[in-house]
Amino acid sequence: MKCPLFVLFLLGLPVLLPAQILSVPAAAHQYHDRYREASITDRRFKHSDVEPLLLELRSNSTFKVTPLGNSIEGRTIYDVSFGTGETTVLLWSQMHGNEPTATMAGLDLFNFFAQSDELDPLRRQLLDNLNIHFVPMLNPDGAEQYQRYNAIDIDLNRDALRLQSPESQILKRLRDSLQADFGFNLHDQSTYYTTGVSPHPATISVLAPAYNYEKEVNEVRERALQLIVLLNDAIQAFIPNQVGRYNDDFEPRAFGDNMQKWGTSTVLIESGGYKNDKEKQQIRKVNFVLLLIGLHAIAEGNYRKAPVEEYFTIPENERYLYDLIIRNVQREKNGRQFMIDIAVNQNEIDLEGHRDFYELSRIQYIGDLSTYYGYQELDAEGLQAVPGKVYPKVQKTLKDVVELKTERLLKQGYTTVRVRDLEQYPHLRSELLLDVVSKDAEPNHELLLGRRANFLLKKRRKNRFAVVNGVLVEL
Repeated sequence: MKCPLFVLFLLGLPVLLPAQILSVPAAAHQYHDRYREASITDRRFKHSDVEPLLLELRSNSTFKVTPLGNSIEGRTIYDVSFGTGETTVLLWSQMHGNEPTATMAGLDLFNFFAQSDELDPLRRQLLDNLNIHFVPMLNPDGAEQYQRYNAIDIDLNRDALRLQSPESQILKRLRDSLQADFGFNLHDQSTYYTTGVSPHPATISVLAPAYNYEKEVNEVRERALQLIVLLNDAIQAFIPNQVGRYNDDFEPRAFGDNMQKWGTSTVLIESGGYKNDKEKQQIRKVNFVLLLIGLHAIAEGNYRKAPVEEYFTIPENERYLYDLIIRNVQREKNGRQFMIDIAVNQNEIDLEGHRDFYELSRIQYIGDLSTYYGYQELDAEGLQAVPGKVYPKVQKTLKDVVELKTERLLKQGYTTVRVRDLEQYPHLRSELLLDVVSKDAEPNHELLLGRRANFLLKKRRKNRFAVVNGVLVEL
């Protein structure tokens, strides 16, 4: 994939490969699979999964792995440092425990620096010019529960002033000891954000945080603005129109805003949604590319060529996405017909241990959705929406539901099955194409806001589609 000439000019150093010359973004994108940490394949990994990988880096002379202290529940927080240059870059990820995408990319980045191949000229340049410090999991207690907050329900990104939590104190001490020149504040955001009023998900959103209420631009913030301009231009080659910009209102309690205020040019990167990427493995790759582009730009110093005003042309984050939109469907009420659109979102429900989940749908909106978009859409013109039915025979366990002839039941209008014991085999819930409820439940699947999305789309008495717990099924 080719990068714009402006980007190639800014990124400077080409990486020589057999029979071709690739820019840094193209090389990072093309060869990411070489460095992907194979032991981490989904979002809900824990400190116990990451810690051995970090300790293993100690056997490689490129890295220094330093314990910085412990979380509230006693888990060790590490700094992985490498490079001998004069410019110090501090990166931290997963200060919110359920925002792990950049942590995965960080592990891939460590593998990149641990290897030797035709990208050695790039490695050498980064290691010679930069002093890199990466805290891959700042909130391990939150990661354990797959929750935003730490073990005492504090949002670490609102603890930069009081520094009540040991995790916040660790980050502040590290920044002060390094007097870092650049900072990367790495997060995940809602998958429903869009780039402006558009159908494009904000797969990546960026921000150069303000350091005061006036949103002034000093030399420190200007460097962050310029770096973001370069990052945005480069990454458009891989996720066109899918980079958004966060509102830059000053938040005096936030780490990003204060890092900027303390003299560290700070870039916030948020990972949002990407179609058919529930576990964020494609966005992990995008993060890896972004990190290498950013480090290379700092090492080269060529971010200084980027025009600051282009930062403000990046479209702002908006919220115009749903998981599923059914458009132009007929609905009957009190003998009258109405044409409506229906928006449905899926919500993750944790299973025990917080390593797995199942999804429960909710109808989020009914009415005119002509200015909104869905990751999946169906134009149901000419179809009638009718509530799904509950299968009369109660099943013993979820295993028995798996063995039912799902397609036949859906064609008969059954979307929901009662189960006597929902606690056995809970992992099977994510595999079912029928919704399940307890044996005593009396579900009402009328199309109303907040209800589970279980309905049929029919034409001339024949069921053409089913929406089962928010999943669209063609019959």
